[in-house]
Amino acid sequence: MRVLAASDKFKGTASAAQVCAAIGHACWNLNIDCVEMPMADGGEGTLEVLGGANRVTTVAGPLGHPVQAEWRLHRGVAVIEMARASGLTLVGGASQNDAVAASTTGTGQLIDIALNEGAKKIIVCLGGSATTDGGYGALRAISTPARLLAVDFLVACDVDTLFTDAAKVFAPQKGATKSQVNLLTGRLERLAQMYSSEYGIDVAELPGSGAAGGLAGALAALGATLMPGFDIVAEEVDFDEAIQNTDLIITGEGLLDDTSFDGKVVGSVCDYARESKTNVSAIVGDIDEAMDSSLYADLRVTNLTQKFGAEESMTHVLRCIEEAAREMLQNS
Repeated sequence: MRVLAASDKFKGTASAAQVCAAIGHACWNLNIDCVEMPMADGGEGTLEVLGGANRVTTVAGPLGHPVQAEWRLHRGVAVIEMARASGLTLVGGASQNDAVAASTTGTGQLIDIALNEGAKKIIVCLGGSATTDGGYGALRAISTPARLLAVDFLVACDVDTLFTDAAKVFAPQKGATKSQVNLLTGRLERLAQMYSSEYGIDVAELPGSGAAGGLAGALAALGATLMPGFDIVAEEVDFDEAIQNTDLIITGEGLLDDTSFDGKVVGSVCDYARESKTNVSAIVGDIDEAMDSSLYADLRVTNLTQKFGAEESMTHVLRCIEEAAREMLQNS
């Protein structure tokens, strides 16, 4: 039997690599071959899954203060998590954020530096942003945007939100008041017109262009291809090839809910497995009581909270994952 451990992180308790290692331990203890392949959906944790940071650069944070942003450049491929330069956590959360002033300048600076360092492929991972500036700060920070046309420029995007809807959908989560949402929406509408005029790209009608407060739209205007984050990760780690040599995939995440099947790791793994007719099971920290159970009706799921209790599954999550995986394998 051959197992592929392809899990997302358990947010706040274990990284994707740690979860996959726990599943791997269970496999090896039962003399079962296992390939550990940590996965991500293009948001937080994607940099680590794609090899981890090997560069640290001082850039402008979302409110202008300098921040030390980690990123990766290896063999011509740059991986940039925008949250490391323009993330909400960098300002201490929504209550400390200035939703109107927050800028993506630092993310643009990282893209510019990646170009200067000779990157042939640039992957920008969205998610966790403090910003709703329509990516204007990033665009201004890229000294010669035309250079991006000569590289493979990908943006990991896991929402379909349109550019001019970014403020009303996401800005309240970033501390914006109702009046600020209206102001930001007007600004996004003007930027959409400007991008269309200057770059010939109608970002207002582009699905996903509103991701990260419109950063996705600005980068699309500069020639980036918006792709589901999971698909980008899958391509980089040869997930398709790994599935072909697998009898069972064990995936997982901290909380299984409706969004798990909308571009996130668990749902995407299930989609890939279905296409290749490969069996898949999931280990999750908990299941949202409000979710539609039909979404996972054909998926074998182990709920750690239900099996071990809330406290044990939080404080000893890796031990619980390993035990759950061992039991899952023994009964398969």
